[in-house]
Amino acid sequence: MDLFRQKVYIIIYGVNTPAGKAFDIGLLVAILLSVFTIMLETVEGVDYIYHRELVILEWIFTAVFTLEYALRIFVSKKPLKYIFSFYGLIDLLSILPMFLSVFIKGSHILSSFRILRLLRLFRVFGLMEFMRESSRLKVAILASRAKIMVFLYTVLIIAVLIGTLMYYIEGPENGFTNIPKSVFYTIVTLTTVGYGDMVPTTPLGQFLSMLLMIIGYGIIAVPTGIVGVEIAREVGKSMKENYKTDPEHRKLNGIVCAHCNKEGHWDDAEYCYNCGHTLNI
Repeated sequence: MDLFRQKVYIIIYGVNTPAGKAFDIGLLVAILLSVFTIMLETVEGVDYIYHRELVILEWIFTAVFTLEYALRIFVSKKPLKYIFSFYGLIDLLSILPMFLSVFIKGSHILSSFRILRLLRLFRVFGLMEFMRESSRLKVAILASRAKIMVFLYTVLIIAVLIGTLMYYIEGPENGFTNIPKSVFYTIVTLTTVGYGDMVPTTPLGQFLSMLLMIIGYGIIAVPTGIVGVEIAREVGKSMKENYKTDPEHRKLNGIVCAHCNKEGHWDDAEYCYNCGHTLNI
């Protein structure tokens, strides 16, 4: 039994074996097809014609995911730890609605939980070649969290201040009935969404709105730039470590980064390993 459990464990969690890769790819396809089936069920015309076929497909996917869930519990050294883990709860919530529909009337409302299967893609990505890239993204986001928090706090202050001004400038007669609603208008304008449900009519209110629209474009770019710099820095560090361990690439080109003045770049480097800035080769 221990040998069988070990083989199953390697298939489920082993990403470097042919069976493990096949399992991951099969799981990825099953998740995508099951979500597509759930989406088709909400299309009235399609569901009216192919309701029976869609239900059969959903039961097939539920059976597959139930078997996978049971196998993961079977091979876990601490089953309760897996059951109450994030992915364990997602796995359970993704299969539970179909079984509840058999015993409880009106439980079709819970069918929306089946869309949580999309979150299971993160597990597949984490077990395949995406693991390195997802790790870099995670490190970059964690490294830039302080800057992003300061940025969001600044945006919040701008939204509250200008929203308050818009309330006193425009007034209830123009739809700005209270400060929270005016702040909502400010955030909608800053993010360039523009629902159009509230429109300033006074010259000063229109001028402030124009400023918000212009600031909005910068606000969209700032967090992207913050995270982008951290990703480039992380990639540069990773490339530097890889070259250190690769004897075929231990040649330095003598280029000094014009942005941070770091030297010691490798012969085929295009970006600085320290700041991610483009090298002038």
